[in-house]
Amino acid sequence: MKKYKKNIRNSNNRIVVLIILIVIVFGIIIYELSLLQLFDKNKYQKILSDITISTIESTSVPRGRIYDRNYNLLVDNVGVKTIYYKRKKGTSNNDLISIIKLIKDHLELDISLLSDRNIKDYFIITNKDIVDNKISKEEYDKYKERKLTADDLLNLKLERITKNEMDSVDKKEAWLYYLMTKGYYYDENIIKTYASEEEYAYVASNIDKLNGINVKLEWERKYLYGDTFRTILGNISNTSSGIPKELKEYYLSKGYSLNDKVGVSYIEYQYEDLLKGEKNLYKLNDDNSYSLIKEGKRGNDIVLTIDIKMQQEIEKILDEEVMNAKLNNLNTSLYDGSDVIVVEPSTGEILAFASKFLIEKNGNLSLYDNSPSLLTNPVTPGSMVKGASISTGFKNGAIDIGTTFMDECVKIQNTPDKCSWISGIGIVNDVEALAISSNVYQYKTAMKVANASYCYNCPLTIDESAFDKYRSMFNEYGLGVKTNIDLPVESNGVIGTKKDSGLLLDLSIGQYDSYTPIQLASYISTIAMSGNRYQLHFLKEIRNSSKTDEIGELKEKIEPKLVHKVDLDSKFMDRIREGFNRVMDSTGYDYMGDVPYPSGKTGSAETFKDTDEDGDIDSATMSKGFVGYAPKDNPMFSMVILSPNVKTGHDNGYTSPVNYKISKRVANKVFEFLQ
Repeated sequence: MKKYKKNIRNSNNRIVVLIILIVIVFGIIIYELSLLQLFDKNKYQKILSDITISTIESTSVPRGRIYDRNYNLLVDNVGVKTIYYKRKKGTSNNDLISIIKLIKDHLELDISLLSDRNIKDYFIITNKDIVDNKISKEEYDKYKERKLTADDLLNLKLERITKNEMDSVDKKEAWLYYLMTKGYYYDENIIKTYASEEEYAYVASNIDKLNGINVKLEWERKYLYGDTFRTILGNISNTSSGIPKELKEYYLSKGYSLNDKVGVSYIEYQYEDLLKGEKNLYKLNDDNSYSLIKEGKRGNDIVLTIDIKMQQEIEKILDEEVMNAKLNNLNTSLYDGSDVIVVEPSTGEILAFASKFLIEKNGNLSLYDNSPSLLTNPVTPGSMVKGASISTGFKNGAIDIGTTFMDECVKIQNTPDKCSWISGIGIVNDVEALAISSNVYQYKTAMKVANASYCYNCPLTIDESAFDKYRSMFNEYGLGVKTNIDLPVESNGVIGTKKDSGLLLDLSIGQYDSYTPIQLASYISTIAMSGNRYQLHFLKEIRNSSKTDEIGELKEKIEPKLVHKVDLDSKFMDRIREGFNRVMDSTGYDYMGDVPYPSGKTGSAETFKDTDEDGDIDSATMSKGFVGYAPKDNPMFSMVILSPNVKTGHDNGYTSPVNYKISKRVANKVFEFLQ
């Protein structure tokens, strides 16, 4: 009995403790709820509002401006008067039709893209009873039984709209209906860009009546130097077409909307992250109106390395000389243009970048900008690469300073003679071989690199690793590898795959592998800088956006970037530079005009062209080139001048001097700018 009473007391004690705990817990809950309701109500209402608010970004914002190295404005923004429609909440189809009828006589519209489907869609909403009667009772019954879908019924209606019914539709109204209803309900649908003053003023003064039709300025690019350097500046997409299909995945992954204006090529694409602006951010109200939350701003300004005045002059030279050569020089039937690249070798900055291409249509010749080809179209360089070639001989111990060879035709069994461009040269050393462009000196050097024993008209057995030795050295100068220039497109050139002994000799004189013009620019700039290869680039400065017409404050300056030092003793590099200097007294005489103390290397290459574009090479041509820099001891600029297919055939017929004439004029003009 005593034990039982003790258990009862213990149970009662536990119940009391439990009740006390429950009271405490409920007290805490009541206290927290009181705090929530009385003191933190506004705080949590704001949090709820923030996570449930619908926001919309503006569709257009000014991009950053683009300047040349001297702060000449190249690309600006211009406001385009635009009329758009934003459907308000609760707007019925009848309301929409009323708006269309109200505005149609106040707009000039191009309806050439109006499709039959657009016409039928408008007929359906304006003639509901007629269209509904095109569906039989049996078909409606099948729809109720889920044997037909809503899309099935719509397709039947579309099929049964007659030509006469389509002819009765007001085409302008149908086009307006299409423009105003495409996309999502919350989209701002563009009705017209480049609206006239009268159209813009009418809409602006009748916004209340037009129930969703409004005006705004859409920002588009303005190119202040016309077609000069235009292609490399690149393009942006437009709001109506949106992001191109091929770039859709890339831009959507970066958080863009499908109708955003984005860079789609070259500079605009490469520096999209800098140039894009920050859009206005709006709150979407319950009545579909907007309230500004955050004001946007223009993108960063960028300064390019290009000198636009120099670029203009060089493009003018190309226009004149290319057209003159085509019209007035013999053997130029397959010649279709020339290339120019000018670089500041100590920084890698591109000063000018131009290529002109001839197209004949209906007997008339026209010149077009072909500058993207400087990044992608390989050329056979010929003797221009002999600086890299002789470097291979030096590095691999095949030759030394002052090594001499007799310049005489080389004959491998079952192959034609391989000779220098002129006969009777005699004994030459390394510098003389560069100065007079001896092919035979390079052949004999290549044989030594390949550990080959040579006898006239005998088979030539080589160590195939010699190909790798040559290409490795060429790569050090930037030949056969991408320069990684700051543009989105670039190719490696074309590297041969066969390793016959004769092809090694061809490689040594620039007649086997082919390289892009931009790679040749890297090569000559590296020689100009005694083996220091700097990153070639177009971006010079990044500037903060400004709210005035003035350029923004400096944000970042692009410093020269040394990407490689050629692995060659300086005494050998000095010999190559001496040889390039001596060139200007022989094969390269006057190629740099009045520029003081020039150095360089000419190049002639036996080339071929696919004249009927069937994929097969069918015509022999001769291509000319020149690479140079000046002054020789402290180079201010380097340059590449190329004229592919300048002569038809490989014989000794007349060769147009167009490459020499372009080179001389360009060098003089560049030096004039840089003095």
